[in-house]
Amino acid sequence: MAEKGGIAVLGCSGRMGRMLIEAVRATPEARLSGATERPGHPWIGRDLGEALGAAPLGVVVTDEPIEVFAVSQAALDFTAPAGTVAHAELAAQARLVHVIGTTGLAREDFEKLAAAARHATIVQAGNMSLGVNLLAVLARRVAAALGAEYDVEIVEMHHRAKVDAPSGTALMLGEAVAAGRRLNLADVAERGRDGMGARAPGAIGFAALRGGDVIGEHEVIFAGPGERVSLRHVATDRMLFARGAVRAALWGQGREPGLYDMIDVLGLRGPGSAPDR
Repeated sequence: MAEKGGIAVLGCSGRMGRMLIEAVRATPEARLSGATERPGHPWIGRDLGEALGAAPLGVVVTDEPIEVFAVSQAALDFTAPAGTVAHAELAAQARLVHVIGTTGLAREDFEKLAAAARHATIVQAGNMSLGVNLLAVLARRVAAALGAEYDVEIVEMHHRAKVDAPSGTALMLGEAVAAGRRLNLADVAERGRDGMGARAPGAIGFAALRGGDVIGEHEVIFAGPGERVSLRHVATDRMLFARGAVRAALWGQGREPGLYDMIDVLGLRGPGSAPDR
């Protein structure tokens, strides 16, 4: 059996992959047990430390996830939707804790993750930070407290290179608001406006801004008659996402198979409330 605390990093060469490696190595309870990259990547077959331009770590980069799953307790996955779904199927076979921070997942991707979660412990979240998950809890409660006469707009801004919009975090916040109002987000989301036409009653609007090197800013606005309530989170260090992912990987070890999120990991789910799936 793999030594407890063994965590693999999938997609290790990217900016987030490097931060995940740093976060694992900085956590006393964790141990870096493996690293993967896509087939044909120049790091394949090399010691991870040397590939990073540092001292050897004794971990060889591979393009075979199942190899690292066999010697790991958990895997951190901030890759791409197709890769994440494939990893989930392998994680289910290996009975692994699969921590997913990948964004841009489609409805059919979530359906496949739910199927894999029958055999694997999956922690999936649009954002791994404590502050953002607190924001989601607050957004849900405010949405439940305020009436339908309060219009909801979710504004997010990220760096110019971000490829998906709205962000996974913005959609997570939208799901929280919809849950607070006992609605299906897909039925009320308004993800783009152009031309003539009034705002749809009851809509949850999204605005995605891109520019510069912004790490992540999210605001949930409740605009009602004579007043506005605004909830806002600003990220200033990407390491907070990596630290949250490692925390989720350690939390998941020993848990029953299932689909969890950071609300579960952080113990923020209120008594009697069910996960939003």
